[in-house]
Amino acid sequence: MLERATGSERSARRLGVVAVWVATFAWAWGYILVKWSSLDGLHFAMFRLWTGAAISCIALLGTRRRLTRAAFRACALGGVFFAADIGLGFSAIKHTTIADVAVIGALAPVAIGSSGSPSWSPFGDLLAVCGIGTWSAYWFFSRHVRERADPIVYFACVMLAAALVMTPTAFLLAGVPSWPTARDWFAIVGVALVPGFVGHTLVIWSHRHVESWLSALITQCSPVVTVTLAWILLGESLPALAIAGGAIVIVATGVVLVAAARRDGRADLDEAAERVS
Repeated sequence: MLERATGSERSARRLGVVAVWVATFAWAWGYILVKWSSLDGLHFAMFRLWTGAAISCIALLGTRRRLTRAAFRACALGGVFFAADIGLGFSAIKHTTIADVAVIGALAPVAIGSSGSPSWSPFGDLLAVCGIGTWSAYWFFSRHVRERADPIVYFACVMLAAALVMTPTAFLLAGVPSWPTARDWFAIVGVALVPGFVGHTLVIWSHRHVESWLSALITQCSPVVTVTLAWILLGESLPALAIAGGAIVIVATGVVLVAAARRDGRADLDEAAERVS
């Protein structure tokens, strides 16, 4: 029975790792769509959060889950952290390069490679640096709450709380927004659905099965994909230091993942040998 449980745990861990990888590629599209939109960062964040809340409510109804007051009270702080994170991140995207925001967010020391490019600004970089703290707070709070909350219910609570926090903030700091264009709505729904609902729900689910260090390591690859997409689709420059930093991230991630896979493989062989004997 113990051997069967151990094998099941390893299978769940592998599935969790796949979920983190899917989320990593989904997240890579977020900043691209924000930059492509004509809305400012705070107003984009407000519309994106209410759209995300609507998507989460549909998911709740479709899966016959309920959002209770107790669950909302337990999870709402995650929404505050999330609102602060995307408010800073989306505003940073409008003031500086995607390369800087993505790389600073990954704590990689190569962001200065974009300095001097037309879309770079120190203010945007400062917003991105502040976003490190809000994202870390959201990440660790989510891991803590995930032990006792369903991922779809948790994310619905986060979206609703974040939307309630971001709306007055956006009105106060950025004024009354104009109604989004069709292009803006495409970007808003795209961010809310792909990086938002799909990406975050997968990562929230994986928290139970994948270690924090491994999840964080895998998601370090998202900025590399984001910067590459910005170069291809938006024509942003690709500084040499950003290329070098991205290569380091990919190689380091690959080395650690291969080592982890070999360790799991040896564990499977040992378990099989024990069963035979």
